[in-house]
Amino acid sequence: MDERTRQVGRPRSEDARLAVLRAVDDMLVEEGYAAMTMKGIAERAKVGRQTVYRWWSSKAEILLEASAADAARELAVAPGENAQDDVAAFLTALSEFLTRSDAGLAYRALLGEAQHDAKVAALLHGTDVLGDAARALIAQVEDRGALAPTAGGEREVRVAELVGPTLFRTLGGGAAWAPAEVAVLARRFLLG
Repeated sequence: MDERTRQVGRPRSEDARLAVLRAVDDMLVEEGYAAMTMKGIAERAKVGRQTVYRWWSSKAEILLEASAADAARELAVAPGENAQDDVAAFLTALSEFLTRSDAGLAYRALLGEAQHDAKVAALLHGTDVLGDAARALIAQVEDRGALAPTAGGEREVRVAELVGPTLFRTLGGGAAWAPAEVAVLARRFLLG
């Protein structure tokens, strides 16, 4: 084995990793974020605490990993008939993710925790679940020619314009967007 590719420590057991991710999802739904502990997660997953601490340093890291994989899948949008359909499909998926998905519940719990925990805020900043999905959709719409290409700061403003209204509504206790509301948001986004 090449010195550069040798892993340090024991290799991660995929079965144990998945058990921990399932445990944290289940515990969030049943108990809430505040009640979860690393010890409780290990017990629920039927793995040793050392296993959990070897791979993650906090329950927020575990929860983000569990949420991120689901978010990538739930927020991916296949190209539709036109750019407006693509944006509408993304906004619908985003609204469903934030209001109905267990992964969205996990993400919202982390957003709440990030308001008073700088480590969780940094963690969320480093793994931008919603932003990454929005950037992929924006690139798709730009490739269709429905929006002028952007980069850097302009792209980030566009991400905020796409995600912001749904996130604001959800965090304010609002329900998922109705189809007519999604159509209005999609049109406005494309008009830029």
